Amino acid sequence: MNGNSAFEAKIMEMKEQKKISLELLDYILHSATEEERETLYRIARETSQAVFGKNVYLRGLIEFTNYCRNDCFYCGIRAGNRNVSRYRLSPEEILQCCDKGAELGFRTFVLQGGEDPYYSDDRICEIVRAIKKKHPDHAITLSIGEKSYESYKRYFEAGAERYLLRHETANEEHYALLHPASLSGAHRKQCLRDLKKIGYQVGCGIMVGTPHQTTEHIYEDILFMQDLMPHMIGIGPFLAHKDTPFRDEPDGSAEETISLLAILRILFPKVLLPATTALGTADSLGREKGILAGANVIMPNLSPSNVRDKYLLYDGKICTGEEAAECNSCLRARMAKIGYTVVDVRGDHPDFSSAETAGNNVTKPTEEGIS
Repeated sequence: MNGNSAFEAKIMEMKEQKKISLELLDYILHSATEEERETLYRIARETSQAVFGKNVYLRGLIEFTNYCRNDCFYCGIRAGNRNVSRYRLSPEEILQCCDKGAELGFRTFVLQGGEDPYYSDDRICEIVRAIKKKHPDHAITLSIGEKSYESYKRYFEAGAERYLLRHETANEEHYALLHPASLSGAHRKQCLRDLKKIGYQVGCGIMVGTPHQTTEHIYEDILFMQDLMPHMIGIGPFLAHKDTPFRDEPDGSAEETISLLAILRILFPKVLLPATTALGTADSLGREKGILAGANVIMPNLSPSNVRDKYLLYDGKICTGEEAAECNSCLRARMAKIGYTVVDVRGDHPDFSSAETAGNNVTKPTEEGIS
């Protein structure tokens, strides 16, 4: 491109049209100068601040089981990994994590785990109802994989309001290179559509730099996201785990991840966009850089410290030895240092903003939301 002014014009055109070309995506990810990336980050930051100000939302992550029936090639808790020390948290332990989070100011709990058959629909619903009974004004997010429409509906009726399910890749051939034949990208996409139909605030996402990933794949992901219009998008760099078939594959780039965060913020101004733990693992200042590139969510870990080092989807995960309070105060201070404020609210998507004061149940999204 001929100078930074031409690049800025391209980004502003992308912002206005809510579209990006494959050529511009490729240029940003692989050829942009440092000055151009800073321009991209500034525009993304301004886009985020126009909707959310300088507020950062907390999500209290509770990794309640590392059992999983699936054998995804990139994942450290895959069924075929015999070196994992498996654990399950009891309902009482999950509630204790929620109690601690509430004391620390968290207003959202994220229950994340492998696809563990032990946690039947009845058990999940009982846990959700117990949390809602004790913490009625808090939001519950589930991230427990692919389920039936009927199961998702039961969780929603029990009180879960949000659901995270990374689609991983929108390209079927690429999906088959990352997963065993028992899993289907088409089914995963259908799960996301089911969740949205039921009324959840829905999150999808990808890893940046997964084996065999191309810029064309990422472009397909963006097109899929624009069709789905999720409320949350979770992305982070691919990080290899020593006990997976991808153990020797190179890690994804933190810089490319941050650039993609900025692109997504510009294309989806109101989306909830985390600066992930994986990004903080790939770059010691990754979460701060993510926030300064348009992200507005961080996800501290509320899991008991004695199980944190057992939930390793990738090697080198940060904060596995910290207590929840220690992790919480550290992140609040780090956000303040870059001029942002961690706010103790539910942090719903703007189109669900009335849920902030709705008590137990998420209300239907407004037509226009807020901007």
